[in-house]
Amino acid sequence: MRDLPLLIMVLALAGAAWKQAWVGLLGVVCVGILHPQNYAVDFLRGVPLYAALLGNVLLAGAWDFARARTWPRLFWDGRMALLIALWAWFALTTYFAINPAMAPDKLLEVSKLLVPMLLIGVLIDTQDKLRWLLITLALAIAAIVLKGGYWALIHAFQDRVYGPDGSAYGGNNEFAVATAMSIPLLALWYHSLRRQPWRWVVAGLVILAFVSALSSWSRGGLLSVAAVAVLLVWQSRRKWLAIPLLAIGIGLVFIGLPDAWFARMQTLGAPELEGSAASRLIVWRMGWNYALSHPLLGSGFESWVLFAPPDVEFRAWHSAYVQVAAEHGLVGLALYGGLIGSTLWSLQVLMARGGWGHRARHEPSVTRMAAAIFTALVAYLVGAAFLSIAYWELLFLLLAAAMVLQRLARRTISSV
Repeated sequence: MRDLPLLIMVLALAGAAWKQAWVGLLGVVCVGILHPQNYAVDFLRGVPLYAALLGNVLLAGAWDFARARTWPRLFWDGRMALLIALWAWFALTTYFAINPAMAPDKLLEVSKLLVPMLLIGVLIDTQDKLRWLLITLALAIAAIVLKGGYWALIHAFQDRVYGPDGSAYGGNNEFAVATAMSIPLLALWYHSLRRQPWRWVVAGLVILAFVSALSSWSRGGLLSVAAVAVLLVWQSRRKWLAIPLLAIGIGLVFIGLPDAWFARMQTLGAPELEGSAASRLIVWRMGWNYALSHPLLGSGFESWVLFAPPDVEFRAWHSAYVQVAAEHGLVGLALYGGLIGSTLWSLQVLMARGGWGHRARHEPSVTRMAAAIFTALVAYLVGAAFLSIAYWELLFLLLAAAMVLQRLARRTISSV
């Protein structure tokens, strides 16, 4: 019986795409994060729903443009050159990969991220559509957070919270970072509701997201949440209220956390004293050493399986930066860092021109969206230091959203 509601939902999303292709794209984003087929127990189990919906949106969008006899509005951004160069480098390192049995499949998997990024650039052409894209990202993660927060509360924070099985956010560490990334997007939605009564439901989701991330027992998640909290307070226009509320909230949450949670978090300062953290240091050292000895091409995708010693429990790079450096060399790391760094810089410029120390030139909505994407990316960067999440779809969707926001901001300035 569980498969029937899922099938109805998928068919509804597919039908919505033929009415408005960008709405169908929101459905694709939601399915990509939620992985609803993992909750199926019968005929939908293992069905590639995401690929089917994505193909449906491609056809629906092409039909819309063909019916209107127009071409998609393409635009150029300097970061697109970095994106193209990065993928070309991925292809080159795959050709010379030391694990040719797995590297091509991983390249194909990562390259699939370009399709939704392209659709975002073509179909999301107004501020309202972009805001709904960001809200959809937040809602998709919030659906997971609701389950995680409920689990944490009924178990009095004594048990770890995990994400959906089989998804990119299934582990407790990945779940915590994704949840931290959703918090500024939920805050954006909260501010857009203004005086609507159910605005406080969204505020409750923000609080629950903080609780869920902390109750994942993830050390990287704790740092991501801390970075988000600091940035949200810094961006707030009512710091006199935000700071004491944050302090009270931290006090209340920490009172309910068990001693074992604090003992685990203390290993952040002395990772060599804890088994899993110490093994990460070994893997990081191996990855960096290989990157320094092969700075040009690295080892290619999925090379960690050939490097991990048998006595190390964790068999992954456990750091997005080590992952990119080891697999694609220092050149690949420079391209990867340049893409994210230039995006952060462009968002910071939009935030500044919205009134942060400069003459206001953008609408407040542009500034708020820039701040939300910026904070979500910072949460990712903090968590990525401890997880092999270099090729997360959520990251690249936010990068595409930032490019669209930059284009819309320029259009706003030119129309003034």
